[in-house]
Amino acid sequence: MPKKKTGARKKAENRREREKQLRASRSTVDLAKHPCNASMECDKCQRRQKNRAFCYFCNAVQKLPICAQCGKTKCMMKSSDCVIKHAGVYSTGLAMVGAICDFCEAWVCHGRKCLSTHACTCPLTDAECVECERGVWDHGGRIFSCSFCHNFLCEDDQFEHQASCQVLEAETFKCVSCNRLGQHSCLRCKACFCDEHTRSKVFKQEKGKQPPCPKCGHETQETKDLSMSTRSLKFGRQAGTEEGDGASGYDAYWKNLSSDKYGDAGGREEEEEEYEAEDDEEEEDEGGKDSDAESSDLFTNLNLGRTYASGYAHFEEQEN
Repeated sequence: MPKKKTGARKKAENRREREKQLRASRSTVDLAKHPCNASMECDKCQRRQKNRAFCYFCNAVQKLPICAQCGKTKCMMKSSDCVIKHAGVYSTGLAMVGAICDFCEAWVCHGRKCLSTHACTCPLTDAECVECERGVWDHGGRIFSCSFCHNFLCEDDQFEHQASCQVLEAETFKCVSCNRLGQHSCLRCKACFCDEHTRSKVFKQEKGKQPPCPKCGHETQETKDLSMSTRSLKFGRQAGTEEGDGASGYDAYWKNLSSDKYGDAGGREEEEEEYEAEDDEEEEDEGGKDSDAESSDLFTNLNLGRTYASGYAHFEEQEN
């Protein structure tokens, strides 16, 4: 029989497990909570944007820069990690910064650890939106990661992409390589695979994780745990039904679509057009009457003197 664990041994094992989880959580920081992707408001133009060394809109330098690695705005000099020594003085502003990251376009403080590790571990190294193909330097918004395919997304396309991400590029849930039901789905390739075809010689499966995709190596997920949907074709030869004269294909599809769309609303539209025409005629009649009355009122007291119409034409010719 195994030896019974003592209380001190249980506490030591629990402590080691907690420390292991803390180290793992430090290495995998959520992209939205990372200091280099934090939200910043410009001091000059008051526009909210991603943490940057210079404002994306007005190119103004910020008064309190944020370190892209540790997230601090003031160096307290509690350790001897600073490259530039400032004993007994707290450094803020440009006196705290040491470099600008080429990937995330944010300040890095003058700490030796931040300067030596941030460029290698910057989460925005290859941050290019999968929808619009814009990088960090091409737009002023923050960068996010898709919850399903884990691709980079800009602030403009994140909701639209995630709403249509769980759609397969196939009409069935069958495996790509065979005719069996696909139990594992890759949300990057948008394809399903069975248990046999998820085994790959190139990408090895890690212990305790889902098998990788045999195409791209991304970790697959079980199809039953996702709300996956298949691609549906709403146009084409297959959508058109044959008519009495044998017509089918695109022509029949567009005829059916137009009849379904405008068949029910045709009578209502005609009635509305008739009512609108009658209203327009009544308004024109009333407008004509009002305009005649106003013109007659304007010219009642008008005196043009001796004119041909007033009967003085013959008198003027005799005088000449």
